[in-house]
Amino acid sequence: MFCKKSTLVTFLFSIVLFLATANATIAQDAAEGESLFKNNCAACHNTSDEVLVGPGLKGITERRPIEWIVNWVHNPQAVIASGDKYANELYNKFNKAAMTPYPNFSEGQIKGIMAYIEAANAAPAAPAAGAAPAASAAPAEGAKSSGGMMEVLLVGLLVIMVLVLIALLSIVNTLSKLSGTDAASSEVPLLQRFSENAKKLAANSAVKTGIIVLVLLLGGKATIDAAYGIGIHQGYAPEQPIKFSHKLHAGQYQINCNYCHTGVYEGKGANVPSANICMNCHNAIKRESPEIQKIYRALENDEPIQWVRVHNLPDLAYFNHAQHTNVGGLECKSCHGEIEKMEVVEQRSSLTMGWCIDCHRQTDVNAKGNAYYDKLVEIHNKDSKTPLKVQNIGGLECSKCHY
Repeated sequence: MFCKKSTLVTFLFSIVLFLATANATIAQDAAEGESLFKNNCAACHNTSDEVLVGPGLKGITERRPIEWIVNWVHNPQAVIASGDKYANELYNKFNKAAMTPYPNFSEGQIKGIMAYIEAANAAPAAPAAGAAPAASAAPAEGAKSSGGMMEVLLVGLLVIMVLVLIALLSIVNTLSKLSGTDAASSEVPLLQRFSENAKKLAANSAVKTGIIVLVLLLGGKATIDAAYGIGIHQGYAPEQPIKFSHKLHAGQYQINCNYCHTGVYEGKGANVPSANICMNCHNAIKRESPEIQKIYRALENDEPIQWVRVHNLPDLAYFNHAQHTNVGGLECKSCHGEIEKMEVVEQRSSLTMGWCIDCHRQTDVNAKGNAYYDKLVEIHNKDSKTPLKVQNIGGLECSKCHY
């Protein structure tokens, strides 16, 4: 009897363990699938029923078996050529726009993408309108404004000048009374008396000195602010040759930055997208739009689109995108602001040397799982209890950015 109970307990425990392991595996597959979907599929497909360049993928595993989906992802043209009815109907429905094949995706990766799509559609509804969104830390702007202390000083001096003016007016009034002219002056209109008092104040040497000092301080502050502003283009938002909405593409459609700016994770620069990248989508959608027609004309004339660069660093400064986004793990908005909310892209950060240095002083080095940093972390932890910062690995050395 005991043996039977023990066997039953073991069997039930095995089922629970199996279900827990299966759930963990599904969650892991969905997490990997989310990354793959956003980097490769989101430009053309939505996880819901909404049609973008291609069909919405909600319920795709119910419409097609997984074997069919794997074959389609690996080589859609081969599936169409085989005479598959569903594939040909899909191909004709979307103006015979060929889907990009992904032969390097493993079956497990494709199943992960399917798991992510199912999880996205099973997610709870978004909070009701008016609910407070979760607070998110705004990117640090770096060094304080150079004119901050000067402004405080000027306000203080202005207050002192006003107090001195009031005191002098009071003194002039008192002297008038003492000289016996008060009765006579009472018959003089108020405006005339004020004018006479103002002339007396203007002739006062202390008032003259105060006005001169104030003018010099204001002029000095304006000069310093202008000098500090040379080469800083914060707020710069040039008009582009084609009206492109990042709010629509990166925000509403959630197209990954890497899809258009192909060097953002692997190159020194993020790269300005070519017209061919635009045509991956716009060969099938909004072709009649006047702005899209500009892309067609550029391709027909074999001319590049003359995009205006928004974020410029001086030639004397070296900056590597991959080092910050790939190795450092920084998000685009750390430097560029919330691009996904911008109708017209503008330079949100100052991008000054002080701004960069301040970031290097505050940012922790992500050394987890990277053996390159093991020895550095060990040496740093011997003498310090604070986390390893970028400044501790040479982030403040001149030669790192100036070469």
